[in-house]
Amino acid sequence: MTEEGGETLQAIGRKLRERPGGTGIAMIAAMDRNRVIGVNNTIPWRLPGEQQYFKRVTMGHTVVSGRLNYEDMKRPLPGRRNVILTRDKDYAAPGCEIAGSAEDVLERYAGDENSPLFIIGGEQIYRLFMPVADRLYVTVIDAEFEGDAYFPEFHASEWTEVSRQEVKADEYNSFGYTYLVYKRRTSGYGSR
Repeated sequence: MTEEGGETLQAIGRKLRERPGGTGIAMIAAMDRNRVIGVNNTIPWRLPGEQQYFKRVTMGHTVVSGRLNYEDMKRPLPGRRNVILTRDKDYAAPGCEIAGSAEDVLERYAGDENSPLFIIGGEQIYRLFMPVADRLYVTVIDAEFEGDAYFPEFHASEWTEVSRQEVKADEYNSFGYTYLVYKRRTSGYGSR
């Protein structure tokens, strides 16, 4: 996905920001200390506790995934409305809805503060929606992995940390990690 039509995305983002509760766009990701989120279209770690957190946070909500990220998951996520963002007009996946552009996603699925739309990856999809996201649910794994996909950089000056929970490594989770939730404090798309 490219940001072609970005002004349209910007206009939609601006309109959504005017609503009480903001855009209702949240991004959720697990990453290592260097922002690695994947390698060869797979997640380079297995952390059952983090997977349970992802499930708990996104359950009952709409989740938006890029096609490659969806194909890595191999099936729709149960208990959630699954939307796949792809340029392939003929793409179909049982149990999923297809969107052809970021603008299409925002117009059809944007949530609100109480029922956010969750962007769940991959890298290009995160980059595309970062400018219009209101919240970030980021798990930072206390390790470094080889990778070829990264969570986009974000500037602390634009976000307020609203929650932090550290989890120690144990017999089920090989690495410690920290759950962080950020809320955007600036006006959003193009505000810098």
